Amino acid sequence: METISTVCRSLHHQGKAVLSSGGISRALSLVHHVQPSVGFALIQTRHAATKSDVDSAVRDVKAGKFDTVPDPGRLEHFRTARQRTDVAKTDDEIPPMGANALPHPIWTAQEMAAVTVTHKPPEGIVDRMAYFSVQVMRKTFDRISGFNRGERNEQKWLKRICFLETVAGVPGMVAAMTRHLHSLRRLRRDYGWIHTLLEEAENERMHLMTAMQLKEPSWLFRTSVIGTQGVFVTVFSAAYLISPRFCHRFVGYLEEEAVKTYTKCLEDIEHGTLGIWKVKPAPDVAVRYWNLAPDSTMKDVILAIRADEAHHRIVNHTLASLNPNTYNPYKPGQ
Repeated sequence: METISTVCRSLHHQGKAVLSSGGISRALSLVHHVQPSVGFALIQTRHAATKSDVDSAVRDVKAGKFDTVPDPGRLEHFRTARQRTDVAKTDDEIPPMGANALPHPIWTAQEMAAVTVTHKPPEGIVDRMAYFSVQVMRKTFDRISGFNRGERNEQKWLKRICFLETVAGVPGMVAAMTRHLHSLRRLRRDYGWIHTLLEEAENERMHLMTAMQLKEPSWLFRTSVIGTQGVFVTVFSAAYLISPRFCHRFVGYLEEEAVKTYTKCLEDIEHGTLGIWKVKPAPDVAVRYWNLAPDSTMKDVILAIRADEAHHRIVNHTLASLNPNTYNPYKPGQ
């Protein structure tokens, strides 16, 4: 009797049997070994599936039709952590990189071509300290990386772009996090600065993700990025707590140098050793993120990145000149 009850409980589920093919075979073998009269009476009482229902369920399972007959391996509560990860990685519905980006400017060809190198003269001790800090950082990095020594080939440019963008993506995130925590702690509004700072941080990260489509970083490069990020995040966080104006002016001058760097890159594309980027196709992530034409090249990507840096230059110089409690004049995506 206990065996029959076990079989019936396995066969019966809300008035309809739902079993895997292996479970069905085992259940039927058990039924054949019990007394027919008792067994059939119990089965009829509990409304078990007929043989045709069982056969139909087996065919559905073997055919991969799991809508009506679930496969235990596909049920969420039967999956292991590794299986869940594997399914997530192979899901066709995962959007490609850059598809769900925050709002950001989309530049026209005329706007990208109109970008020029500019400089805002320092005003006061805070501005001069910010400008001096940027100049020291740039000259030190140029000397350590050897960028100005020898030929500026594609690998040297990719190494420079990737490394600098890992640094450039820090200020916006640190500033946004600091202002967010200030708003929570002080129980008052942020005046709309956070979204602009987060957009800047993501924009710089997308520059990095684009360049990474062309470069495979070495272990030494990765180690340098980790060390530099640890130092820079710590120092910039402390500086932003002390003087937001200094930090935004610092980023404004940093973006001035970025515009110079990408302008020099475009010169190398046109007249130097980087002519291959005139015809090298733009990575898919760049085409999606900047809404570029399908036949765009790496030159078009550099033009878009330079336009972004010029925009960050203006935004940060503007924020540095505002009182931190003044409303941010830049709306999302502007």
